[in-house]
Amino acid sequence: MAISSSSDQVKPSGHQIYIGFYILAVLFNLCLVAQVLTVGLAYFYSAEWWNVHVWLVRGYGGLSLILTIWAYFSLLPRRVRSLASSLPVLLGLQFSVIHLKTPFHLEVLHPLIGFALLSVSSSLVHRVWRILSPANHQIESKS
Repeated sequence: MAISSSSDQVKPSGHQIYIGFYILAVLFNLCLVAQVLTVGLAYFYSAEWWNVHVWLVRGYGGLSLILTIWAYFSLLPRRVRSLASSLPVLLGLQFSVIHLKTPFHLEVLHPLIGFALLSVSSSLVHRVWRILSPANHQIESKS
């Protein structure tokens, strides 16, 4: 097993799993940042940026499922698994509120869900970085 007795520490044998997961989480996070920037460019500069905004979510949306599956099959800590599994749920909600036409105008929730998605993604990156950080390994080796 790649995880030691503490839920947020990793043994060297699982280090590569965490590094790969971390790289994918950072990539997902950068795609979200690019998406926020492109929606700003579409609104304030040129509507042509909207196509890039839509293309981005279609391009990186599958990464959320890969992160979730990776987190569960690699037996990553529970907090990492819950953050990873929140990503496809939030993407699904964001897609639903923008495409489902209801008399309640749920599309107003789209930007709020987007910011929640960015927050969860950033928390995931931060959590995995804390597990991988040299300071965590120094504490582990002293005990």
